[in-house]
Amino acid sequence: MNFADYYDLSRFRPEHIAMLEKINALGPNFAERAPQHDKEASFPTKNYNDLREAGFLKLVIPEEFGGMGFSLGEYATIGAEIGKYCGATALTFNMHTSSMMWLRFMYEMGNLTSEERAAFKRMREIQFPKVVNDGAIFSQPISEGGVNWTSEPIKTNCRKVDGGWVINGFKKFASLAGNCEYYSIVCTEHFDDKEPAHEDTMDFAVHKDSPGLSIVGDWDPIGMRGTVSRDLILKDVFVSEDDLMMPAGVFGKTLSQWPHMMATLSPAYMGVAQSAYDFTVEYLRGDTPGQPPIDRRVYPTKRATVGKMFQKLTEMRSLWINAFLEAKPFPSKAEVMRIYAAQYAVMEGVQEMAALAIRTCGGQSMLKSLPLERIYRDSRCGALMLPYTTEIMEDYLSMMSVYDMNEVDKVNSETVSARVSMWRPAEYAQKTEAA
Repeated sequence: MNFADYYDLSRFRPEHIAMLEKINALGPNFAERAPQHDKEASFPTKNYNDLREAGFLKLVIPEEFGGMGFSLGEYATIGAEIGKYCGATALTFNMHTSSMMWLRFMYEMGNLTSEERAAFKRMREIQFPKVVNDGAIFSQPISEGGVNWTSEPIKTNCRKVDGGWVINGFKKFASLAGNCEYYSIVCTEHFDDKEPAHEDTMDFAVHKDSPGLSIVGDWDPIGMRGTVSRDLILKDVFVSEDDLMMPAGVFGKTLSQWPHMMATLSPAYMGVAQSAYDFTVEYLRGDTPGQPPIDRRVYPTKRATVGKMFQKLTEMRSLWINAFLEAKPFPSKAEVMRIYAAQYAVMEGVQEMAALAIRTCGGQSMLKSLPLERIYRDSRCGALMLPYTTEIMEDYLSMMSVYDMNEVDKVNSETVSARVSMWRPAEYAQKTEAA
């Protein structure tokens, strides 16, 4: 299907449509390369060369810095179109783009102090040109393995030294490992006289060749193999003020107030869901390249399942696109619940779509020479990813349904809560900060 078949283009700017068209021109090459990257668990370097040349690396960077200034909702549709052709490319593209979004959208937050905004302004002037002028790719590794960073202060730490800081820690699932110029390292500044705290969260752009930074471990996962998400070890890595990507504490201060910005893994999986449907239709029609032109549409059970797939896909996309197009800082409770529901719908729905595709197309469709087997494995990965796993979305939605927001933090939990990243009303967050 073409994007014009499932989006109302009257809602899109001409510049937005033009970039969607560019992805669909590049996409067949992405799809052709995807099997080899999946087989080898290798990074799609050529795809990134294409994305760089076409301007996608600067998609959300403000226009005054030479970027394209796309909104979060516009980015989401671009990510989904990439995911339609190669899920791993879309997922890693999100890591780069999210780093740029934090620099852009967190700076625009209305709850920053004048001192924070002035410091942030300088950081943007240093970091954005790395992408716009030099074509740099950023990675955004946050997970640390076995530690829920939405609940506790991030374990990777930094300490002040002469001229800057030194970082020590470990990052799990560092997508683009060895294939980017900079790693956006979120860490907690440690002090001798206090316990680590969320308000001391820092973010640094660490160059790939920084002394003390090493990439370790094998990469042989079930799906999304082209992300090359190996582990990072940071041992006394020195960084200076010129490496800062946001002022201390701003990450935690804005995390719960820009919830849509934490749902940006879903575009890749929205695209994977579309690819499962597209393959099914193509396969049943006998139009799959390299396969005998067998018409499998004659079976009413297969036609019925395709109809079910279309229904499911349309439900997912309708909720998802509307939630992203209304994205903004300090959203209402209703808007937040819609993005949480959209995240849940996509991450669970993509798995259902891939399973239906297998059941409908039959055994031959699962051959590794065809894309459905890879699509199925890729579809299983999204529901597991922090900060918005399926379980966390269920928790957030249930809490927001039956409790007032000023009651949430008083509710006992048998396990460690992940509610640090949960939305709070702006006035409630301000009261909490003042306290």
